[in-house]
Order: sequence, then structure tokens, then C-alpha cells
Amino acid sequence: MDLRELRERVGGEPAAAEQVEAVLLEQDLTLREAALTGELERPEPVVLTAGQVQGREPLPEFLGVEPEARRRVPADVVWEAYFRYVRRTADAAGGEFLREWAGYEVALRNALVQARARGLGLDPDEYVLCPELAETDVSVEQTIAAWSSAPDPLAGLRALDEGRWRWVSEHARYFGFAADELAAYARRLVLLSRWHLLSRDEARAEAREEP
Repeated sequence: MDLRELRERVGGEPAAAEQVEAVLLEQDLTLREAALTGELERPEPVVLTAGQVQGREPLPEFLGVEPEARRRVPADVVWEAYFRYVRRTADAAGGEFLREWAGYEVALRNALVQARARGLGLDPDEYVLCPELAETDVSVEQTIAAWSSAPDPLAGLRALDEGRWRWVSEHARYFGFAADELAAYARRLVLLSRWHLLSRDEARAEAREEP
């Protein structure tokens, strides 16, 4: 099952559909970053339109830039708006997994930008996302250490997503409600889809380099 098919299958269950779409939107925003930097020519989003991912159409209003945030890096503003949207969705639906996942993901991303900022001599406070949403009891040190010791950027991405996969595996089994289970499944499927695409592109690049 791919991401689009999952969205279609849960479409008849409103309680689950909104939470699953909130998870799938993370992949669309990741594709949007790749498209805007020229790394991806033909994005195939699931929740957003191709025009929104390619920057030809405005994003949904809930991902808009607040006036006081215009001085920040545009991508950071979008991600901050996204995680606040995820948290609102989780609170409204009673989505325990979705709420904890947002807290974990914000904590991981903030730890990552802090590590990067230290290495570049920058002020990390300029890059952290909605710290009030970060899960304070979660440990991300192992994942950040694996990322920092990775031999190349692709290996670093793998290290980050391996940490994400471990977190989902540790938390998905505790839920007994269908909506929570589907949200956790959606997150696993996003990670699998992401690495299917990256592995395919990596294989194509290696094939072009062969004599």
C-alpha cells in the first residue's frame, strides 16, 4: 500500500482520516523542500497539490506565515505552523500517538539544529521550532550521535530515520484505538516510502557512474 492508497482507505473514517492526513502532510512538506531546492523535478504529493509543493500555488492557510514570524527562515516558519497544526489536530481528536509523535519530532529536529548551529558557530535560538511543543521526557541523544558520526549526508539521513522508526516501534504497540494505530501505521509508511525513493535515486546515480 502506498501513501495515496492509505489516504483513500481511511477517507470514510473521519476520526482517523484527519490524523492520518496530518502525518502524511509531513512527507509532502519534505517533498516541497526538495522541489524548491531543485532536488526533485516531479513531486507526487498526497495531501497537497503539485502546485503547492512546487511553490506555484499558496499553501493552505493553516501553514501560512504569521506577521511576527516573517523575519525567520521561511521553511522554518512553515514547519512550525505544521507542528502546531498537528498538535491542534491531536488535541481535537484525542490522538495520543499523534500528540506524542509531534512532541518527539519537534524535540529531535530542535536537537538537530542545535548540533548544526554549534558546528557552524550560529545562534541555535534562531532555528529552533515551537519549543513549547517539544517532548521533554524523550531522549534523542543516541540518534543525534549516530547522525553526527555518519560518513556522508545520506547516511546521516538514514541515522535520523532509523531513530524515528525505533520511536514509532516503541510507541505504536501501546495503543488500542483504530485511529491511533492508523496514525502510527501512516508514520511507518512515510518512512518506508521515503527510503524507497532515496534508494531508487541512489541506485540510479550509481548506475550512471559505472563505466
